[in-house]
Amino acid sequence: MADISGGCLCGRVRYTISGEPALSGLCHCRNCQRYTGSAFEPVMAFPTAKVSIKGELKTYEDKGDSGKPVYRRFCPNCGSGIMAEADALPGLAIVLVGGFDEPSVFTPTVEIYCSSAQPWVHGGGERKQFWKMPG
Repeated sequence: MADISGGCLCGRVRYTISGEPALSGLCHCRNCQRYTGSAFEPVMAFPTAKVSIKGELKTYEDKGDSGKPVYRRFCPNCGSGIMAEADALPGLAIVLVGGFDEPSVFTPTVEIYCSSAQPWVHGGGERKQFWKMPG
């Protein structure tokens, strides 16, 4: 996969990602819905070392179902969500697809927390779906 570039709404945060994603999917959990202000969060996860960020990020410490922290990182100026890091998924940067310069590179292969999916959202049956977090 070619490098992916992206950034926040105001342009103060920019990033470049290299390499193949470890996973690519949609999260329907209530915290991701609240974080994005949407019905789900489209994400691609990459090894943290493959994600280069320029600009300041602010961090909100959330808690996942595992009880472990999820660090949601966003632009302190415009509030755009950029990425998350979860103690339950060490070494991975979970990058929000909405900030990609070319979001068409995203092809979700899995959906998680389908138990919280909004009834008016149909993600399709072409990818694996999990009631909660697989594990």
